[in-house]
Amino acid sequence: MSDRYHPSWEPILKPLLKQEFMRNLSAFVQQERKISLVFPPEDLVFNALKLTSFDNVKVVILGQDPYHNDGQAHGLSFSVPNGMALPPSLKNIFAELTTDIPGFISPTSGDLSSWAKQGVLLLNATLTVRAHQAASHQKRGWEEFTDQLIQAISQKRDNVVFLLWGSYAQKKSVLIDHTRHLMLKAVHPSPLSVYRGFFGSKHFSKANDYLLSSNQEPIDWQIR
Repeated sequence: MSDRYHPSWEPILKPLLKQEFMRNLSAFVQQERKISLVFPPEDLVFNALKLTSFDNVKVVILGQDPYHNDGQAHGLSFSVPNGMALPPSLKNIFAELTTDIPGFISPTSGDLSSWAKQGVLLLNATLTVRAHQAASHQKRGWEEFTDQLIQAISQKRDNVVFLLWGSYAQKKSVLIDHTRHLMLKAVHPSPLSVYRGFFGSKHFSKANDYLLSSNQEPIDWQIR
């Protein structure tokens, strides 16, 4: 298991993975994989924690569930592997970036791994899903697991930017110490809500301004 996440997460994950709810969750997911197709593949469930070390978390972008269609989920919120069609919410994220970050060119690839490697933790609240069944692994223990990760970041790191898009993500604000971190809230970038305040929110430039003000390297948001 430890080869699936960056070793800097070990002090947080080792005791967490021993808790009873995690044992129950693991048994549930293993059973699901026996009877159905589950996304993402087993080796990518903790991909967000592999590509972004705990010590390098600068920005957290919270999603809800992995994508549930074939080939989309690879363990990073809002991201899809290179070569996959861009989901609508990701298209809208790129559209906002083109108006927010000077010189940003909307990419054809939806692979956000380059963000993750710079310190953008792309964390879904639920880390697995049954194929073609949205929300099928909710309320099985993943939320408790990821809530504890958010709390650990809040308590042990300083000057992290939390991008909370939509009501579900914004409920997580109670886990975050607002005196130590920056929380930026907007509606979800889905086509149903994007015109109600996601477009024009300028969260990406605001995040970089905050990082610079706390003597951290800004994020290069361009996907190359």
